[in-house]
Amino acid sequence: MGSYTMSKRRDAMKEMMAPIVGMPTAEQRPVLKPVVQSGALKSMNLAFESLSHDAEEAGVLREQLASGHSIVDLNAADIEPSFIRDRLDGFESEDFNDLKNSISEHGQLLPILVRPSPEKPGQYQIAFGHRRVEATRQLGIPVKAIVRKLSDNDLIVAQGKENLERKDLSFIERGLFAARLEDRGVGRDVILAALSSHKGNLSTMISLVRRLPEELVTAIGAAPKIGRPRWESLAANLEQGGSDWTSVLRDKSFSGRSSDERFEIVLRATTITKTKDEPIELVGRNGKVFAQALMSPTKTKLIVDQKVAPEFGAYLVARLPDMYQAFLDQESN
Repeated sequence: MGSYTMSKRRDAMKEMMAPIVGMPTAEQRPVLKPVVQSGALKSMNLAFESLSHDAEEAGVLREQLASGHSIVDLNAADIEPSFIRDRLDGFESEDFNDLKNSISEHGQLLPILVRPSPEKPGQYQIAFGHRRVEATRQLGIPVKAIVRKLSDNDLIVAQGKENLERKDLSFIERGLFAARLEDRGVGRDVILAALSSHKGNLSTMISLVRRLPEELVTAIGAAPKIGRPRWESLAANLEQGGSDWTSVLRDKSFSGRSSDERFEIVLRATTITKTKDEPIELVGRNGKVFAQALMSPTKTKLIVDQKVAPEFGAYLVARLPDMYQAFLDQESN
């Protein structure tokens, strides 16, 4: 998409959102005075229709306004985070800096969703929009928000769905989010709704996260390019007595790496390399050793015992391309 097209789209969005972006400051009116009145909704919807379908912020905001919710200005100091953390990356990432710069230049186009704090009168709790709150806090400007009464379960579902619709959580973030919810006694039905996941996938994610030390997962971070199979490999390394991962975390250069790079460092450090004298024996359900695997840092060699499994070698070779593609597909999920 050319820079001219992007510029025109931003200009159209900014002009359309003028009733919101150009609202009075917090000093000019009471904090909770609505800044979008119902009379503006029809003309705003017409403006929305003129935008292309990939104007995601416009679509989400239109739904919120159509449901009768007004946008208000809040002080970031009066807003506390959700009681369940979902994202592992902090506010030092390149994505966050891009968001902050965008809000500084164009204003906050998409409001956050909050509920009145259940424990602190006059305070609010985020359902979604943590990064937008932090960006406006750092910029020293009010936060545009929709305030809605939400139960704990409502907040969890809203938080999970917003993350999936705007920027997918990584595999490990989804799993850790689900495990934390379960630890708080949240039912599987609510967790399934929040993550839009199948029951089997949810069970797999939670069971895998339980095999990994949370300290290690949070130190690695979101690792957006790392899928389930490689996290399973790391869990297996730890269970097989891989090297002490805490020493890896103490390395001064570790925190300066990207999240995906940190995962690779830990995986390599915990991988137990078998020598030629220590092949891995593969045993079938009948108790017979049907193959041996020889693994090194650069290659894996599989030797099938043709006497025990005379047809298995040919069967395996014929299906390896499909198995490899299935592995790649899982990596991307």
